[in-house]
Amino acid sequence: MALHVPKAPGFAQMLKEGAKVRAAPGSARLPDSLPYSPSRCEQAAGRFGVEGGEGSGRPGGSTRPGAAWAPGCSPRPVGAGRAVWPCVAACWGRPSRRLCRGPAGGSFLQSEHYSGLEEAVYRNIQACKELAQTTRTAYGPNGMNKMVINHLEKLFVTNDAATILRELEVQHPAAKMLVMASHMQEQEVGDGTNFVLVFAGVLLELAEDLLRMGLSVSEVIEGYEKACKKALEILPDLVCCSAKNLRDVDEVASLLHTSVMSKQYGNESFLSKLIAQACVSILPDSGHFNVDNIRVCKIVGAGVSASSVLHGMVFKKETEGDVTSVKDAKIAVYSCPFDGMITETKGTVLIKNAEELMNFSKGEENLMDLQVKAIADSGANVVVTGGKVADMALHYANKYNLMIVRLNSKWDLRRLCKTVGATALPRLTPPTLEEMGHCNSVYLSEVGDTQVVVFKHEKEDGAISTILIRGSTDNLMDDIERAVDDGVNTFKVLTRDKRLVPGGGATEIELAKQITSYGETCPGLDQYAIKKFAEAFEAIPRALAENSGVKANEVISKLYAVHQEGNKNVGFDIEAEAAAVKDMLEAGILDTYLGKYWGIKLATNAAVTVLRVDQIIMAKTAGGPKVPKQQGHWDKDDWRDEPEQ
Repeated sequence: MALHVPKAPGFAQMLKEGAKVRAAPGSARLPDSLPYSPSRCEQAAGRFGVEGGEGSGRPGGSTRPGAAWAPGCSPRPVGAGRAVWPCVAACWGRPSRRLCRGPAGGSFLQSEHYSGLEEAVYRNIQACKELAQTTRTAYGPNGMNKMVINHLEKLFVTNDAATILRELEVQHPAAKMLVMASHMQEQEVGDGTNFVLVFAGVLLELAEDLLRMGLSVSEVIEGYEKACKKALEILPDLVCCSAKNLRDVDEVASLLHTSVMSKQYGNESFLSKLIAQACVSILPDSGHFNVDNIRVCKIVGAGVSASSVLHGMVFKKETEGDVTSVKDAKIAVYSCPFDGMITETKGTVLIKNAEELMNFSKGEENLMDLQVKAIADSGANVVVTGGKVADMALHYANKYNLMIVRLNSKWDLRRLCKTVGATALPRLTPPTLEEMGHCNSVYLSEVGDTQVVVFKHEKEDGAISTILIRGSTDNLMDDIERAVDDGVNTFKVLTRDKRLVPGGGATEIELAKQITSYGETCPGLDQYAIKKFAEAFEAIPRALAENSGVKANEVISKLYAVHQEGNKNVGFDIEAEAAAVKDMLEAGILDTYLGKYWGIKLATNAAVTVLRVDQIIMAKTAGGPKVPKQQGHWDKDDWRDEPEQ
C-alpha cells in the first residue's frame, strides 16, 4: 500500500531559502540522511494506523520497506529557519552503537548519547536514588549492616557508608558524583558520609517531582542554591553548646558518644572513653592534632571490653635474640639489614688451603664483632632494624646483651622514630646520643596467643598512642577500628571548631521549618524548589525512625509540633519503643557543627551538578591494544609521590 504524503505548504520554499530540516549529529545530507531505523518506523506506522509496504512514501522522495508517514504530516517549525517532521522524530535521536545509514546509502558512525529530560536527567536521578537507597538503611545506630564482597573477594560486614562506597564499583557517571561528594566529606570531616548520600538522594528525588510538574531545571537549581545558602545562614543559630576543655577525658568522651554510637551501638561508652584517653594524651600544646598519631593494633581473642590504650607503639612481632625486656631503653634504629657489609662490586677470593679459609672467616667475624661492640659501647641497648638479621650478627648481639627487633615496614620504622625520638641510620654505624631514641621500657608480651613487642612511654604527652583492640572475629575488629577512626576524626574536628548542634534529627527539622517559612516569602517559581529542599531535611529523622522500626510520619509530625513551640533541641528518641521525642542536649546526642555544615554544602553541590547535566555522550573506545596504566615507582614513599621519569 502506497501512502500519499501531501506537500506541506511552504516546505519547498523553506528549503529554497536555505532552511534545514533538523537531523542527527553527523548526518551529511538533509533530509535524506536522517538515520533510518526500521523498528522505530514500524512503531510510527502502528501509531498512525497504517501499514508500511514497498511503496511507502517518505519526505525527499525515497521509499523504504516498513517506513510509514502520517497522512497530512507537515514539518513543525523548531526555530529560526529550521523544521522537523513530527513522525520522523521516532526514527532518530535514539541512542545507538551501530552504523546508521542514510536512504541514499551515505553512512556515519555515531557514539552513544542520551539527551533531554527523559533520557539524561531522569536516568541520572534514578541512578543516584538507587545508590542513596542502598546506604539509607545503614543510617543511624539501628542501621542495618551491608555485606560487601569486593573484587578481591574480601568480605566486609559494615554499616559505614565510606567503606561501602570504597568497596563498591560504581559505574554510572552521575552516581559517581555522589560518591565523590561523600569522599570529600570523608576527607574534610571524617564522618557524616551517609548524611551526604541520603540528603543528596532525596534532593534529586524531589527535583524529579518538580520537573514532572513542569518546572525547568534552571528554576529547580536556583531554588536549591538559595535554600542551601539560607540553611548555612540559619545553622549557626542552632548551635546548642560548645566543647569547653578538650583535655578533660570525661568531657571529650561524652562528645564522641554520637559518632561512635552510629557504628558500635551498645559499646559506645567504653569505646568513646578509650578514644578520649588516646586523643587527649597526645594533643599537643599548639592544638594541631594529627589523626595519624593514633595507631590501632588488632589482636583476635577475648572481647571488646578487653581493649586498652597504651602510650607508645605495639607491633605484632617477636624479638629476634635472647633479650626480651629492657628498662630505660636507648634505641638505635637502622633502615638497613643487621648484617655485615657487602661490597658493591663482585670480588673473587682464591683460597688455596684450609688455613687461608679460617683466616678469611675469622676476619669477617672480627669485623662483625667490632661493629656490634661499637653499637653496644655507644650506650644503645635496643636495636631496631628494617631488614634481615644475620645469624652471626645475632650471636654477637646476644653476647653484648642487645635486644633486636625487626620491622619489615618502613612506615612502622618512621612512626617508631617519631615515637621514641630516634633517627633511622642507613648503615651499621654506632649512633650518637642525638640519633638514639629513648623509651621507658621495651618488652615482649603475649596478648591472647599473639606475641607483641611493646615500646612503652610512661609520660602522658607521648607523640603516638596505640589502641589495642580485642574481638572474637576479624570482621568485628575491623568494624570497631572504623568506629575508632570516626571518633578520632570527630576529635580532630572539635580541635578546629568546638561548636555542636543537636543530633537525632533535631537540627534537620528546625532547618526544614525555617526554610519552609523562607520559601513562603519568595516570589517566583523557585519557591517550590525551596520548599522541596526543606522537605528533603525530613529524610534524616525519617531514616532514623524507619531503621528503628517506628512509624516515620508519626515521629515527624511530633517533631514539627514540638519545634513549633520553640524547642529547637528536641529530636527523635531511638531508645523508646514507640514514636517518641526527647531533648538531645540533655541526652548528650550532639553532632559537630562542621560535620553538618559540610554535609549540607556538599550534598547540595552534588545534587545541583547532577541536575545540570542534560546530555551524556559516551564515546566508543577505539580499537587496538589498551594503553598500559602508569605504574607507581616500586620505592615511592607515599601514594601521592609521582614515579621517577
